[in-house]
Amino acid sequence: MFSKKIEALSPSITIAISTLARELKASGKDVISFSAGEPDFDTPKKIKEAAIEAINNGETKYTAVAGTPELLNAIKDKLARENNLNYETNQILVSNGAKQSLFNITQALLEEGDEVIIPAPYWVTYPELVKFAGATPVIVDTCERNSFKLTVKELEDAITPNTKMLILTSPSNPTGSVYTREELERLSKVLEGTNITIISDEMYEKLLFNDTEFVSVAAINEDMFNRTITVNGLSKSVAMTGWRMGYLASPNVELVKKMTSLQSQSTSNINSITQYASITALNGSVDEDVERMREAFEARAEAAVKLFNSIDGLSVLRPKGAFYLFVNIKDVSNDSLKFCEELLEQYGVAVVPGVGFGAEGYFRFSFATDMVTINEGVRRIEKFVKNLGK
Repeated sequence: MFSKKIEALSPSITIAISTLARELKASGKDVISFSAGEPDFDTPKKIKEAAIEAINNGETKYTAVAGTPELLNAIKDKLARENNLNYETNQILVSNGAKQSLFNITQALLEEGDEVIIPAPYWVTYPELVKFAGATPVIVDTCERNSFKLTVKELEDAITPNTKMLILTSPSNPTGSVYTREELERLSKVLEGTNITIISDEMYEKLLFNDTEFVSVAAINEDMFNRTITVNGLSKSVAMTGWRMGYLASPNVELVKKMTSLQSQSTSNINSITQYASITALNGSVDEDVERMREAFEARAEAAVKLFNSIDGLSVLRPKGAFYLFVNIKDVSNDSLKFCEELLEQYGVAVVPGVGFGAEGYFRFSFATDMVTINEGVRRIEKFVKNLGK
């Protein structure tokens, strides 16, 4: 009845856990959820005002599929100003969130027989999109001692004649790790002389802690620029999750044209009002709002790391960015799905099992919520861990 491609597609485990938590809460259960990858802050006021102005000015019609000229220019300027990346507007495509950007890329470039290197832990959507395109995900297990970052040897060992693509994420969902310039330079040397395309997912670029530097993969050198498709958006760093604005940039004009054609036959342009509001989000007008959010996330990260590392049997690395902790539970459980299910059922705390991110023995904890909630959630988790096996 259904196609083989759709039958093979797995639902997002993060969305599944978040949905279950909401359903339990609606039924009257006392549930605290740390499962969603969504800032708890409201969209900055200036962005909302720009959206209202767009409505009042009648900016409610179809636009060009790739985005309005004003928005494309705002993205172009942002990438040059903040990331040292120089693109033309015909090298940029705006989509309904970064997920659609990734979907467009994988559908346009991948086919049966191709291999895509995905370092684990990974965002749950990556391997599913690769499989949906008919290609094969090659999962590379990274080590906690290396802050879950891909090493030169791991990359070298994973490359085969069929390798078509490498997906890099920095800052990382779910670990909060950030690649340094030196680490990216070393990886770039491995890729020299190959035809491997890089997808660089940079959604959390503005959420950095402890003076960590963010470096765009495509800014490393000319070779990396030419092989990299930069993916970004406004959901995380500007608290615009519901607005659905993502974008990609590639020096390959013909590729961008092909992906624009694909989008024209699926969703066409993104919401016109979102596009006009996004210009305000990109041009520096809300930098103070973004910094306030970043400072709050940094404070929460520091506090949550201390809380978890004080619990016998649990440990966690301090994240360099994003708003997640990837908590090690190997001393108390070898089944993260069972651990998370029992934690939710018995103590009303929703976190996401590490197995969904390709890393058994961990769970992802989102600290995109207030400290009162974090303190209560960690207290319940500690109580649950103490009672395990009793």
